[in-house]
Amino acid sequence: MNYSENIKAEQCILLIIDLQSKLAPAIVSFNETLACALQLAKASTIHQIPSLITEHYKKGLGESDENIQSALPNAQYVEKINFSACAEEGFLDTLSQLQRSHVVVIGTEAHVCVLQTCLDLLQQGYAVTVATDAIASRNAEHKAIAVEQLRQAGAVISCAETIIFQWTKKAGTSTFKQILSIVK
Repeated sequence: MNYSENIKAEQCILLIIDLQSKLAPAIVSFNETLACALQLAKASTIHQIPSLITEHYKKGLGESDENIQSALPNAQYVEKINFSACAEEGFLDTLSQLQRSHVVVIGTEAHVCVLQTCLDLLQQGYAVTVATDAIASRNAEHKAIAVEQLRQAGAVISCAETIIFQWTKKAGTSTFKQILSIVK
């Protein structure tokens, strides 16, 4: 991908990694992270961007946050025990079937599952954009280190609102009016 170009909605997949209810109390700034994740989720629905939700060790960590589930009624779910979703059987096939080249990644934990998944996605040839305000860890420094490692590895580092407006492209449309209600 040419990183000097805007992100195009028609090329994207939204990947939500392990935003699970039982993990939430341990995560620094979980509520703020979830709010940004929800903005992206709602915008992805408006732009008809397919979404994948991973749930790590569901038996122990529970289901995805109910707000995310509600915001993405058509999401495909992948249960996993590998830190990298790409190492989970069938995940890359599911991703490939969507026929999109760009993965926007959000979720937890930034320095474990998000990092390993993004590195593997980059190795698989996907363009990867990480919304830093929609990822989190138990330790803020660990998140910062992961973001820097992802930047060095070739991921685009962005934020929810920037991605949403890149998907939207212009004001004065019915789509923009729907998007405006999300970001206000």
